Amino acid sequence: MLGLLALLGPILTPFLLAGLLAYACNPLVDRLQRLGLPRLLAVLVVLLVLLTLLVGLVLIMIPLLIEEAGVLAARLPGALALANEKLNPWLRSNLGIKLRFDAASLQKLAADNMGGIQTVALNLYQSLKIGGVALFGLLVNLMLAPVVMFYLLLDWHPLLARMENAIPRVWHAKAVALAHEVNSVLAQFLRGQVLVMLILAVYYSIALSIADLPSAIAIGLLTGLLIFIPYIGFATGFTLALLVAILQFDGFGPIIAVLVVFGIGQMLESFLLTPFLVGERIGLHPLAVIFALMAFGQLFGFFGVLLALPASAALLVGLRELRVIYLASRFYQGPTP
Repeated sequence: MLGLLALLGPILTPFLLAGLLAYACNPLVDRLQRLGLPRLLAVLVVLLVLLTLLVGLVLIMIPLLIEEAGVLAARLPGALALANEKLNPWLRSNLGIKLRFDAASLQKLAADNMGGIQTVALNLYQSLKIGGVALFGLLVNLMLAPVVMFYLLLDWHPLLARMENAIPRVWHAKAVALAHEVNSVLAQFLRGQVLVMLILAVYYSIALSIADLPSAIAIGLLTGLLIFIPYIGFATGFTLALLVAILQFDGFGPIIAVLVVFGIGQMLESFLLTPFLVGERIGLHPLAVIFALMAFGQLFGFFGVLLALPASAALLVGLRELRVIYLASRFYQGPTP
């Protein structure tokens, strides 16, 4: 079963992602429906809110990238002059390399090494082709997930009713009770995850501002809000912050500051916030949280990490029930006298 899930992972990804989002958004849809909105309109309103948040994140990133591109263009002549003044003598004295950092010298260097550049360009082109296919698949999944989410939210309660009616009557009461317990645990997980995101957004914004990094608040908020996507959220914020630090052309100070801020942030998230704010809320020991993230990531890759904690929380409910059955069994208690 696990092998089949791993094999179908790329296909199941948009459906599982849509299911998670639908589960998280269904209470809001129900509340809007209780306020008098038709179910269809309530679903459309929630999807519009999510789309607005996504567009907001994009609008944060695009001006940041444009601003840093402008900074790079403005500072590039100064950076080349600094390289000629500081780096060129060091290369000449320590490595015997004679090189000037100006347009004519760089053009001559490129002409002398055209064969190697063509080989690198060919390899890069092949990588872009493969990456392009992967990117196309990602875009298809991103486009499919909202469609699946729309239909799930629209038919959420009828779908749950059909699943409940399919449970054999002899197991019905116990299965429904376990489902309610799983729902309670997952709700605690979502609240804990939101709290982690908010804390990290505040931390990165303040820490990067103290480090005197341009666009610190935008990068900090973006990193914190994307942290629910394992690896991708952290990598996006770290890459942007490091790029901004490098483009300052102010020595290694800003770069070291970014490395320190994000190193502390990663340890804070992995070993303190997620284990205690998320793990304790769902009843998982901090070591179990770390193990679940590593194990699910090893088995199912990126999406396994995304599902690790909610899946572990659901499994924990089943394990508790098995423990009760085991403690009441004759195997545990031994033969009755």
